[in-house]
Amino acid sequence: MIQIKKYAAIDIGSNAMRLLIMNIIEQKDKEVQFNKSALIRVPIRLGQDAFTVGEISEENIDRMIDAMKAFKLLMKVYKVEKYMACATSAMREAYNGKEVTEIIKKKADIKIEIIDGKKEAAIIASSDLHQFIKTNENYLYVDVGGGSTEFSLFSNGKMVVSKSFKNGTVRLLNNMVNEVVWQEIEKWIKTNTEGLDNIIMIGSGGNINKTFKLSGKMQDKPLTYKYLKSQFDYFNSLTYEQRIAELGLNTDRADVIIPALTIYLRAMKWSNANHIYVPKIGLSDGVVKAMYFDKI
Repeated sequence: MIQIKKYAAIDIGSNAMRLLIMNIIEQKDKEVQFNKSALIRVPIRLGQDAFTVGEISEENIDRMIDAMKAFKLLMKVYKVEKYMACATSAMREAYNGKEVTEIIKKKADIKIEIIDGKKEAAIIASSDLHQFIKTNENYLYVDVGGGSTEFSLFSNGKMVVSKSFKNGTVRLLNNMVNEVVWQEIEKWIKTNTEGLDNIIMIGSGGNINKTFKLSGKMQDKPLTYKYLKSQFDYFNSLTYEQRIAELGLNTDRADVIIPALTIYLRAMKWSNANHIYVPKIGLSDGVVKAMYFDKI
């Protein structure tokens, strides 16, 4: 007997907003399956407001309301029985972030929880990583967002330590990450990976997913540091317009992909990781699984 549940997660990030609808398949004596039914991404760059001016603009509040109304209707059409909406870095830092959540609750009937960096890292780390994480290996999991990057270290199959840093693609684009932040990340990575052999990196986030897709590799194969560096140099040699026309990147992806790869490359260098695996997971996946297993 198969039972199918439909859950959804809304991820309100600093570069884009996403609605993930997931089929949860339950079978007797079998592991629960999580299959993506739909993923809708709306390019509203809230971080541009939050990190430069300190508030979400009227224009973006209106766009958010429209997007949330659309998400609400889609969830109704898909017959979603349970959902959760999480807002991260941009909404955390905008002084009107809480006010915006109240407006959206009133206008679109969607309750948004603004989560801190620690909770964000924990939710992301609760994503389905067991197929990548072997008990005898050491892993550094890096999730690069628009406003923050979450780092989690796994050893002996368990998460050892996790931390969120205010360093993300939209911040980097606006020259808002000073050298001290980079030094803190370097120190954290080197301190926590000291004495660990053969660190393997796992990367998540839209930019590393796109880079991986362009590589044409099978999902279970990693990218090497050398390959990632050559892709970074290639993307960097193209203009913003060329990245859109020749690589088929979205307009809101073509600029942030360079700073994103900078973070992954530095993390690989500082942890001495030669390979990076790119499973298709992120905050939305973690939210659905955390809801299902009552961890949220």
